[in-house]
Amino acid sequence: MKLNIPENIEKIKPYPPGKPLDELEREYGITNSIKLASNESAWGPSPQVVNALRAELDNLHRYPDGSSYYLTQAIAEKFGVRPEEVVLGNGSNEIIEFLVKALVGSGDTVISSHPSFLMYQKFVQVRGGENHVVPLKEMGHDLEAIKEKVSDRTRLIFIDNPNNPTGTAIDPQKLQQFLRDIPEHVTVVLDEAYVDFMDSALRLDVVSYIRENQDSCAVVFMRTFSKAYALSGLRVGFGLMPEQLAGCLHKVRQPFNINRMAQVGALAALEDEDYYQQTLRLTAENILFLREEVDKLGCTSYPTHTNFFLIDVKGDADKLYQAMLYEGVIIRSMSAYGFDSFIRITVGTKEENQRFLKSLAKCLKELGYV
Repeated sequence: MKLNIPENIEKIKPYPPGKPLDELEREYGITNSIKLASNESAWGPSPQVVNALRAELDNLHRYPDGSSYYLTQAIAEKFGVRPEEVVLGNGSNEIIEFLVKALVGSGDTVISSHPSFLMYQKFVQVRGGENHVVPLKEMGHDLEAIKEKVSDRTRLIFIDNPNNPTGTAIDPQKLQQFLRDIPEHVTVVLDEAYVDFMDSALRLDVVSYIRENQDSCAVVFMRTFSKAYALSGLRVGFGLMPEQLAGCLHKVRQPFNINRMAQVGALAALEDEDYYQQTLRLTAENILFLREEVDKLGCTSYPTHTNFFLIDVKGDADKLYQAMLYEGVIIRSMSAYGFDSFIRITVGTKEENQRFLKSLAKCLKELGYV
C-alpha cells in the first residue's frame, strides 16, 4: 500500500493526552494512585448532573437534538447573548477546529503564544496554514510582540486567558487596548477555559465585544464545561461570537456533534448554581492552602487564576515527576515547556492534597532538592 499523504499532514505530531490512571498503574506497578496533572475538577459534577444523566439513559437509541436547542438557550440566557451568537463544540477544542476550518486557508497565518494549548497550532497545520508563535514574557502573553506579528495574511490570534500552564491573567485594560489595535480582518479568540476561577474584575464584557464592536476585530469568547463544571468526560465547550461568524462555523459543524448525555449533563450543570459556586470556593481555599504548604517545603509556588499552579522545585522536574509516580501521585513536569525545574499541579480534595504534600516532601528530600 502506498499512501499519498500531504506533506503538511506528515509533519504533524500527534497530541499527547495525559495517560489514564489505570494505564499508569499498570505501567509502574502502583495502586491507589491520585492524579493531579490534568486540571480536572477534584469534586466531580453536581448531583443534579448525575441524576439527569441516569434519567436520560432510556433515550440512548435516539439521535440527539442536532441544534442542542435547550442547552444553547440556557447558555445564551446566562451570558446575556442571543442563541444565534452561541456555537457548541465537542469540547472547546472543536470550536478551535471550526474557527480554523472556516477562516484559515493555505498560506494564511495564525498567531499564538508559547507555551499555550498545542491544538491551536495543530489545526492550523492541517489546513496548510502557517503558525507564528510568540514566546511568553515573564510568564504572560507578550501582547506587543503579538501585534508586531500581524500581517495582511493573519486570520486568527489565539490567546488563552488565563494561560495554561502558567495560570497568569492579562490586565483587562491592556487587553482592551490590544483588541482596539488589531485590524478588522483578524479574529481574536480568547480561550477562557479557566475564566470561572478568575476574579470577575479581570474579565471583559462579552456582550459589548460581540455586539458593539463593529468597527474593530471580531472577538470570540471560548468556554468549556470541563473545568469548573467538572464535565471533562462529556466533552462540551462553546463559543460566544458575532452572529455572522457563528453562522460560518455552523457551515463546517457536523450534525449531532453534542451527544444526548452531554446536552443533558451540561444543562443540569448550568442549573445548579449553588454547586458551581461551591466548587469555585473550594478550589480557591485549597489553592491557598497548597501554596502556603509548598512554600514551607523550600519550593516556590506561583500565583494563579485557575485550578492549578506552578511550583519551582529547585531541581530537575522530570526526576521529581518519576519519583512522585512511584509514590502513586501523578503531577505534570513542565520541562517540555522550557521550565526545567517546574512542576504543575491541579488542586485536589483535602485528602489528595495532604497525600501530595507528604509525597512531595519525601521526594524532595530523597532527590536532595531541599
